[in-house]
Amino acid sequence: MNFNLLTQQSLSLFSALGGWRTLAEAIASRAVFLVAYLITANVVVSALIAVGAVCIFAVARVWTDRKYWQAAGGLFTVGVSSFMAGSSGQAVNFYLTGVLASIVGGAVFLASMLVGLPLIGVAVGAARGDRFGWRRDRASRRRYQLCTAVFLAKFVIGAAVMVPLYLTEQVVPLGIASTLLTMPALAGCVYVSWRILRASVAPIEPGRVA
Repeated sequence: MNFNLLTQQSLSLFSALGGWRTLAEAIASRAVFLVAYLITANVVVSALIAVGAVCIFAVARVWTDRKYWQAAGGLFTVGVSSFMAGSSGQAVNFYLTGVLASIVGGAVFLASMLVGLPLIGVAVGAARGDRFGWRRDRASRRRYQLCTAVFLAKFVIGAAVMVPLYLTEQVVPLGIASTLLTMPALAGCVYVSWRILRASVAPIEPGRVA
């Protein structure tokens, strides 16, 4: 596999997840809600402020990049979180979507590994136009299982940390954990997976034409 191609595919996968703007939106919405709640102690007002912050990001994204579905996705996510918090009057419910995402994501990634179709292999194979050709190579299967395990670890850690905080209604620790263990941690997993796959690319010997 060509190293430059691998890098391009890794960046494409990161872009498919929304890229840096989605990362910033995810951090901003959770952090803004928490800060607003600490200042106002009002769940509805805090939720509206969080929605307003993401609206600014969405307008900027549509205006500059014309990425409508990613802007809509960010608004939908914060909208659901705000509705759950506002309708229940419980600030912890703003972070319930992140808690559920960790549980469901962990189950899906684990299942993909158990059936021999690690999701990272499926995603990279689709990006390469190779689909399931990588399954014929034992080394590739191991690497993709390892990459998928990295994501699985992220979901397991996220659930292990956030579920107890949610059940005990510890808003501040949950807000901090949710901010760090969702999109930022996901970006970290993409980077670690890139490093794993990069290490598998044999260096080109001097004087050898690739």
